Amino acid sequence: MSESFAELFGKSATSFKEGGVVKGTVLAVDDDHVTIDVGFKSEGLVAAWEFMDDDGTLLVKPGDTVGVLVEESEDQSGRVVLSKEKADRLLVWDELGAAFNAGEPVEGTVVSRVKGGMAVDIGVKAFLPGSQVDLRPVRNLENVVGQKLRFKIIKFNQRRSNIVLSRRALLETERQKLRTETLKTLAPGQIVDGVIKNVTDYGAFIDLGGIDGLLHVTDMSWGRINHPNELFQVGEEIKVKVLKFDPESERVSLGLKQIQPDPWVEAGIRYPIGKRISGKVVSLAEYGAFIELEPGIEGLIHVSEMSWTKRIKHPSKVLSVDDVAEAVVLDVDDGARKISLGMKQIEPNPWTVIEETYPVGIKVKGQVRNITNFGVFLGLEEGIDGLVHVSDISWTEQIKDPREKFKKGDEVEAVVLKIDKENEKFSLGIKQLTENPWDAIQNKYPVGEEITGEISSVADFGAFVKLEDGIEGLIYSSELSTDRVDAPSDVVKEGQEVTALVTKVDATEQKISLSIRALDDKEQRAALKKLAAQQSMSQKSTLGDLLSQKLAEKAEEGDEE
Repeated sequence: MSESFAELFGKSATSFKEGGVVKGTVLAVDDDHVTIDVGFKSEGLVAAWEFMDDDGTLLVKPGDTVGVLVEESEDQSGRVVLSKEKADRLLVWDELGAAFNAGEPVEGTVVSRVKGGMAVDIGVKAFLPGSQVDLRPVRNLENVVGQKLRFKIIKFNQRRSNIVLSRRALLETERQKLRTETLKTLAPGQIVDGVIKNVTDYGAFIDLGGIDGLLHVTDMSWGRINHPNELFQVGEEIKVKVLKFDPESERVSLGLKQIQPDPWVEAGIRYPIGKRISGKVVSLAEYGAFIELEPGIEGLIHVSEMSWTKRIKHPSKVLSVDDVAEAVVLDVDDGARKISLGMKQIEPNPWTVIEETYPVGIKVKGQVRNITNFGVFLGLEEGIDGLVHVSDISWTEQIKDPREKFKKGDEVEAVVLKIDKENEKFSLGIKQLTENPWDAIQNKYPVGEEITGEISSVADFGAFVKLEDGIEGLIYSSELSTDRVDAPSDVVKEGQEVTALVTKVDATEQKISLSIRALDDKEQRAALKKLAAQQSMSQKSTLGDLLSQKLAEKAEEGDEE
C-alpha cells in the first residue's frame, strides 16, 4: 500500500526514499533557487518559481518549514534534488482520493472543451463527460468554459492519472433532497418561489425545489400571449400559485395570473354600453376583429358592425393587426367574458336620413354596379345602392334579362319609388320617368273599335297583333274565325296584316283582347259599342266629379280671403 502524504511528511527527514515527501527548513532564498535543509549530508535546491504566486511574489523566507518531494538522493554535484510542485501535486491526489472514497464533492474550474466533454482543473486535470454537465443536455458546452463548479468524482485512478467527474450526479443528489423537503409542504393555493427551467410553446416549467411544475400559457396572464418566451427567460426567478397538486404522480399545475387581480371584475362598470373606446387590434378572424381594451380585456368588432353601408367580407379589408381602432361598446357579458363593439356606430347611420336626401319621387342618377335576373343595382353614393326591379324598367317591354339592356358602369337615370330603412332597401324605377302609355290606351283603343295590325307572333293559344311599339293585342284561337280553329298557325302567319275588333282593354294587367270572328257578329258588335259608351260615361263622370271638387276648393279659399 502506498503511503499517504501525511504519513510521509510525518516521518523523520533521515528517510530519503526517492519519490517520498519530507519536511525541511528554508536556509536561503535568491532569485533562482530556494536552499532547503532536509537533514541530509547536503542541502537541496528548489527552483524559486515553485514557491511563487501568480504575481511572481515568493511565498517563503529563511526559517520556514516546507514539504518537498525527494526526486534524487544525490545529483552529480552531491546535492539532494527536491520538488515543491510535485509534493503539492501528491497532496492533491491524496485529498482527491479521500473525497472519492467518502463520496464528497470537489470544486474545480472548467478549462476547455475537449472531445466528448470538458477538461476541468481540480488541482489536477480531470475529465467531465458532456452527458454529465447538467441534469438536461447542454446545447452549447462552450458556455460552461471558465465557470467554477462543484463535481462528484465517479472514477479515480491515480496510477493512470485518470479522474472522471460528474456534475449531474451531484445535482441529482441535491435535487432529491430538495424534492423530499418540497413534497412535504406543497399544497394547492400556496404562493411559492421558483426558477424558470424551460420554456415551450404551450407553457413554462418551473423548478420549485427538486420538483417541476407546469405554468400553462393560459394561466400566465389575463391578457393575450402569442408565445411564453415573450414573458419569461430560462433562469428567471418567479412567484407562482399552486393550482393543482397530485402527490402520486407528483404533477403540479401552476398559475401566475391567479395571483393578480381579475380584470373582468366590474368590467361592465368600466365599459358601459355606449362608451366610446380605442384599442389595439390583436387578432383577426373571419367573423371579426379582436380589440385589446386593457391587458386581459378584449372586445370583438363583428364584421357586420364595421360599416353601415359596405358589406365587409373579411375584417382584413378594414383593419390590420396592431392597428389602433375606435369603437363603441354595444354589449357586455361579464359571465361569458365577452364585450361586443361596433365601429360603424362612430359615424351616423346614413339610412336614418336617407329619406331626406332621396325623397320618394325625386329623380336620381347612378352607375350600374350589379346586374341580376331580377333587376339592376344603381350606386347612388358610397354604400347606397338602389334596385330597379325588372318590372320597373319598361311600361311596355317584357324584360327577360336586364343584361341585354344594361352593362356595369352605365350611368342610368331613375325615380325613387320606395325606401325601407329597417331592411336598408332602396327601390327605383326607370319606366316611371315617362307617362304610362296604358293610362290612355282605353281612349286610344276603345272596346268595339275596329283596328288593323300585323301578326307579330303565333302561339298555341292564339296570335299576337302589333298595334304600336310595345303595345300588342291578343286574338285567342276561338276568336280567329267563325269556323273551328285547331291550330292558330293554320289561319294566320307572322307578318300577316289582319283586321279585328277590340273586345276588352285591361290597363292594369296591360292586356288588349281582339276578335276577328266578332267582325261579322252584329249582335256582339252592338254589345261592344254599348259597353264602350258606358265606360266612356263612367270616365267622364269621374273626371267631372274631380273637376267639381277642385272648383269647390277654390271657392272656399276665395271666401276665406
